[in-house]
Amino acid sequence: MERTQDGKRRSSASRGSYAVGDERRARILDAAVDDFSQWGFHASSMARIAREVGITQGGLLHHFRSKEDLLVSVLRHADEQDRERFFAEAPESAAASFERLVELAARNSARPGRTRMFNVLAAEAGDPGHPAHDHFVRRYHEVIDYAVRPLRASVERGELAPDTDCEAVAAEVIAVMDGLQLQWARSPESYDMAARLRAYLDRLLRSLTTDGSGLPARRPADPEPRTQSL
Repeated sequence: MERTQDGKRRSSASRGSYAVGDERRARILDAAVDDFSQWGFHASSMARIAREVGITQGGLLHHFRSKEDLLVSVLRHADEQDRERFFAEAPESAAASFERLVELAARNSARPGRTRMFNVLAAEAGDPGHPAHDHFVRRYHEVIDYAVRPLRASVERGELAPDTDCEAVAAEVIAVMDGLQLQWARSPESYDMAARLRAYLDRLLRSLTTDGSGLPARRPADPEPRTQSL
C-alpha cells in the first residue's frame, strides 16, 4: 500500500479512482475539441459533450465547473503539448527554427479536429469579450517571441542581413502559417500544408541570408509530411 506525502496510506481503490478520473477527464477534453471545432464556443453544449462521453452534465461539471473553464483547459492542454514537443529547446539558427515550424504544420495536418478548433476559436476570440481572447493574445506574443529570437541570433552571427527586421519577419511567418491553415481546413485531404509552408520559408530564408542559402534539402530518407486522419 502506498503512502501520501503526509505519511497517510493510500488504498488501491483510491489509486484506481484517480486513474478513472484522469481517463474521464481526458475523454471530456477530446469530446470538447470536437464540439468546439464544429460549433465554436458560444454554440457548443456542455450537455452534448457530456452525452458524447457517456456521463451526465453534472458529472462533467464535477471535472470542469463551467464551459469557460473547459475551454481554457482545452486550450492550455493543447499549448502544453505543443510547447513540450516543439518549443522546449531554443533552435540554434533561423533555418532550424523554420524547420521546426514545418514540423508543427505537419503535426497540425495530422490532427484535424484540434486544428479546426483552433481556427474557429481564434476567429471568435477577436472579440475582447470572448473567454479565450486573453489566451490568444498571450499565445500570439509567445509565438512571435519564439520566432524572433533565432532570427536576431542569426543576424548577430552574420547569417542574416544586418538590416533584417526580425519582428516584421516573425509576424509575417505567423500570419502565413495561419493563412495556410485556413486554406488547409477547406480541403485537408488534398492540401499539403507542411509542404507549402516549407516552400514559403525556403524562399523567405533565401531572401534574408547573406549567402542566399535556404532550408537544407530534404534527405530521401526524410518522411514527407502527409495529411492524416485522427
